[in-house]
Amino acid sequence: MIALSNSEKFKTPEIDRVKDRMFEISKKTRSELPIGSSLLKKTKEMVVGKKYDLSLVLIENKLSKKLNNKFRGKNRPTNVLSFSLSKNSGEIFLNLPLIKKQAVSYDLSQKKFLLYLFIHGLLHLKGLEHGKKMDRQEKILASKLKISIPQ
Repeated sequence: MIALSNSEKFKTPEIDRVKDRMFEISKKTRSELPIGSSLLKKTKEMVVGKKYDLSLVLIENKLSKKLNNKFRGKNRPTNVLSFSLSKNSGEIFLNLPLIKKQAVSYDLSQKKFLLYLFIHGLLHLKGLEHGKKMDRQEKILASKLKISIPQ
């Protein structure tokens, strides 16, 4: 796991921390998660399987920028970061405020855009890189989940 300093917990009715044997969601933001944890779990199982140990961390711009700079050398926040920890485990960081802002420019609901980015992050954990193969897989999975792909 990547160590996070100065993290805060914020209580919300749905999610502060949801933990399943192989899927954990941690919230380090005041932003509300626009999607239910059961749909995220279903998507996770569809893409990487039930036995894949995944930690999903919901973050804000400041931490996103810090991680993006440290691990990718890009000094700006990003919407999704994926870190493979082993063959069967990984972490995905989703920047909720940026996702909310970007969803509008793609003419998608925040829920659908977040789900698309979650799929994108999961495919990176499977070892896919940007390109035709990843685009094809995103389209197949988006179709199964009845969401649009950002253009």
